[in-house]
Amino acid sequence: MAKILLIDDEASILKLMSKSCTQQGHDVTAVQTGREGLQALDLLKPDLMIVDLMIGDMNGLDIIRHSNESHPDTQVIMVTGHGSIETAVEAMRLGAFDYLTKPFELADLQRTVELGLQQRTPPANFPGEAFQLSAIAQASGGMIGNSAKIQEILKIIDKIADNDSPVLLEGEFGSGKQMVARSIHNASRRNHAPFKVLQCSALPEDLLEAELFGTAGGRTETIFSRAAGGTVLLEEIHMLPVRLQSKLETYLEEVNTRRIMGELPVKMDVRFIASSAKPLQECVEAGTFREDLFYKISIIPIEVPPLRSRVEDIELLADYFLNKYAERTGTKVPEVDKYARRLLEGYSWPGNVGELQNAMERACAFAEAGRIRPVDLPPKVTQKVEITDDDEKTTHHLPIGVGLSDYVKKQEKLFIRETLKYNGGSREKTASMLGVSIATLYRKMGLKLEKEKITSR
Repeated sequence: MAKILLIDDEASILKLMSKSCTQQGHDVTAVQTGREGLQALDLLKPDLMIVDLMIGDMNGLDIIRHSNESHPDTQVIMVTGHGSIETAVEAMRLGAFDYLTKPFELADLQRTVELGLQQRTPPANFPGEAFQLSAIAQASGGMIGNSAKIQEILKIIDKIADNDSPVLLEGEFGSGKQMVARSIHNASRRNHAPFKVLQCSALPEDLLEAELFGTAGGRTETIFSRAAGGTVLLEEIHMLPVRLQSKLETYLEEVNTRRIMGELPVKMDVRFIASSAKPLQECVEAGTFREDLFYKISIIPIEVPPLRSRVEDIELLADYFLNKYAERTGTKVPEVDKYARRLLEGYSWPGNVGELQNAMERACAFAEAGRIRPVDLPPKVTQKVEITDDDEKTTHHLPIGVGLSDYVKKQEKLFIRETLKYNGGSREKTASMLGVSIATLYRKMGLKLEKEKITSR
């Protein structure tokens, strides 16, 4: 559950957005004036703010500017019925995460809200005895994890931090690619300069082109010039239109040439990092991503592992989010009982770190007497599902997040094993009862070798 602030002078739109965000499980505050919006922003310090461009008593860009200066951790989405390239680019420059034009589909709003919340960056160092970062993690910008995979990434960061070669981060959505990019920036000699992020899937092609290369009307300010001396991260670069891929390849080639010749202008002097939730090599093979650009941006490739492959980091991350939530709400850090911890470690986390953060916020909201129990966790984490059969409700524990084929195989083996018990261990009777051949029974039970021994007798 996140805190969301809505600012829009149209009551109908405000009500619609409020209902949509509430249905997503968030704590929503809605106001109709810019003055009320600024007051609520300073008081609530929301996780995400959705603000209209033209509110009546104030320009939404002024609110975005104030948010960026005073509340940099608040993600901002701008909504307007007066869309143009200029206002969109200005909103992005001031720190807005995304831009929606009225009328918009609720599905687009909900997707953008979730993307915005996923992109929130936790503070690098959080005080408290329950959460401690290793020295190398602090030096590299606050990455969280003691697993071998995370420690290997930290070692890579330490080696390449001051190398200006492009970096390609690949990994599932929510796995922490932006945190890796920020860690590279924070550990480098560029850490005093801006770190700018552009989501390639968040803007239409014309706005994306304007942000990357300026506009035909002569506007030369781009994300690269705003990050001069610092780092630029292009997220989900596999979504970059092919036409812009060609322009980006040309631009990066020019940067490389000028850098070698010692003639690189300040506005072009940035560290380039790209990220993708889809393996770019597959995109190249499918013909949707230019091969020349792929080789240019993947000089230093880093694979960011999903949370399920580093189970040993789950407890550390969970404690971190609990401390963060307690600090924000001014409450005592709740204790997670051992049964809840087992469930956290046993869940596959398809939404990765972002899903874990949301789960811990929900648990804090439902916890009683400073203790988080299994009942306080999201249903999909506890894997409890209520199913109605013949008007009778039963509760089943299902491993939500596990692949269907793996689940089916496991259930088949369980059913066969119980049927074998029922038949006193007779495989022939079991095969007959299940309506399968004896060969199929052995295959499903993984008993091929044993079958061969029996056959040879």
